[in-house]
Amino acid sequence: MEQAKPDLDARPQVEHFVDLFYQRLLADESLSPIFLEVARVDLAQHLPHIKDYWCKLLLGEEGYRRHTMNVHRQLHHKRPLAGSDFQRWLAHFQDTLDAHFAGPYTEKARRIATAIAANMERGLPLPPEIEP
Repeated sequence: MEQAKPDLDARPQVEHFVDLFYQRLLADESLSPIFLEVARVDLAQHLPHIKDYWCKLLLGEEGYRRHTMNVHRQLHHKRPLAGSDFQRWLAHFQDTLDAHFAGPYTEKARRIATAIAANMERGLPLPPEIEP
């Protein structure tokens, strides 16, 4: 009998999700360079922030205090982020959820991630000279 998948209803599950999600992102040959070469993300510093961010969004924890749009605006100036980047990010997010988690908090995460991808894409438009 298949064991039930955990929900994202507690910090340990959220942290595990973030670790699994970033494994996927960093294995993606299109997205990995954005994180590692353009943003030069130090994973030892970045992952705890991302875990706090998702714990805030899903569980109402108070730990995250950064403004995510400003961080992404700075990155967007270095390397414009296109709709395809957000769609790939969202696909990895959804695939990670589907493979490992289930339940109401998991569905909440899915809705939030979809909104985040759409908001980022709208908030970080491509300059006219590089629009597809």
